[in-house]
Amino acid sequence: METKTYIVPHDFSSVADNALSHAISTAKSIDAQIFVLHVVPKEKSIPEAETKLNEILSKFDTTVKIIPKVRVGNIFDDIGDFAAEHHAELIFMGTHGTHGWQHITGSNALKVITHSEVPFIIVQDRKIRENGYRDIVVPLDLNKETKQKLAMVANLATYLKSRVHVITPDESDEFLKHKVKANIQFANKFFKERGIEITATLANSGNFDKEVVRHAVAIDADLIAIMNLNKNNIFGAVVANNETYVITNDAQIPTLVVNPVDSPYGSGVMYS
Repeated sequence: METKTYIVPHDFSSVADNALSHAISTAKSIDAQIFVLHVVPKEKSIPEAETKLNEILSKFDTTVKIIPKVRVGNIFDDIGDFAAEHHAELIFMGTHGTHGWQHITGSNALKVITHSEVPFIIVQDRKIRENGYRDIVVPLDLNKETKQKLAMVANLATYLKSRVHVITPDESDEFLKHKVKANIQFANKFFKERGIEITATLANSGNFDKEVVRHAVAIDADLIAIMNLNKNNIFGAVVANNETYVITNDAQIPTLVVNPVDSPYGSGVMYS
């Protein structure tokens, strides 16, 4: 079987160390390898960066294969490019304030994510638990692209033995109510066919993103799975308030972010 590959962008910060810990814990479940990537602006910066990266990685005592890489470029292009070149399954990326060269916070994180076809798990300071991502919250709104993330969530949930908690907006309009009901039925069938335990919850549609985080806190979830619906938006990440709110949630629950896949067949492309 082909070895699975994860990518961890590393800017020598503690939150990047934490993202690597998340990647290591998850990789152990499927015997994946991890590339740890540091991006420098100039060729002359490579030797110093390689030394520093190797020093950091020497502190991680693990049986998972970890491969350090230093690359010349910029984070907004090269993280996604590097992941594509190595056929990565997931990118684990730490997000923090304005410290460190990444400055990965808010819309900047989404700019990096948008450049890649590979899903991201965005990590703050919260440590991964011994059981990993045991409970995953999946917001299922009425955007047609939202169903695409279910395949990625199902893959994670299968090898991590996770429970999935679908949350949908409680709409007052009868037509929208019907669509919500259909989405819940779709998700129930999709996950149960794969032997994955699922719950379904309705939440206030007026403040749905806050309700999603509130529900994740209430059930003590380990991961929230969202779509980056700004991938094809002409305004890019500038208008990404909803996604930014979830990625930077105060509870510091990690967020799986999936970019929609363009297909003439719609969301069914994920299930072919």
